[in-house]
Amino acid sequence: MSPLRTALADAWTDLLLGSACVGCGEPGRPLCRACRGALPEQANPAWPTPTPPGLVTPWAAGEYRDLLRSMLLAHKEKQVVALGRPLGALLACSVSAAVADLDPAHPVLLVPVPSRPAVIRARGYDPITRMTRLATRRLRGQRRVAHVVPLLRSRPGVADQAGLRARERGQNLAGSMACASSGLRRLPVSTGYVVVCDDVLTTGATAREAQRALEASGVQVHAVAVVAATRRRHPPENTSRAISENQV
Repeated sequence: MSPLRTALADAWTDLLLGSACVGCGEPGRPLCRACRGALPEQANPAWPTPTPPGLVTPWAAGEYRDLLRSMLLAHKEKQVVALGRPLGALLACSVSAAVADLDPAHPVLLVPVPSRPAVIRARGYDPITRMTRLATRRLRGQRRVAHVVPLLRSRPGVADQAGLRARERGQNLAGSMACASSGLRRLPVSTGYVVVCDDVLTTGATAREAQRALEASGVQVHAVAVVAATRRRHPPENTSRAISENQV
């Protein structure tokens, strides 16, 4: 589409829906051409401080601030579903970095972190699973064999994570996830590189609990992939790091 036609389409969208770019506020699409062009194109390891013992390598496309933060909040809290595609592309970027040095003949199995059923009902959809599915399509377009495998389910009794420190988050999430045996029986392939997928990495407690639940069922996890990771702004409780990388 030409720049003129894109501008006219954005103006028409704004007239009908009153939408604007979540990054710069320009009327039109939820993500304008300029902000889309400013998105990260490669991912890097994003270790939280402190790192939960045994956490596999987490990869993030960028820091959880500015444009990425606005996109994730709009997609999750305001149901701006049009942002799912660029967010899925960013998640695919993290997955690609996580498996870059591995045998491309082996499939990649993307396991989304589960949301609580009540949260999904309130939002009307599951943003993490949606992003993971879009990331899978992106990877397939890059000739990578990839599958979404929603193996995890959440257990009741988890409190709101807002305001909790790293240790408190770990305690709150301990035992909060389980791996569904029915999902294991329906796996599309018998081997592959398992990557846990989420939107944001904060303390690493959620990712570590997802890893624990999978490994308790015999599923080895290779890496964690997220769109963005936060930068810790208070003194770490424990500076030790335990790194473990596994593959199926």
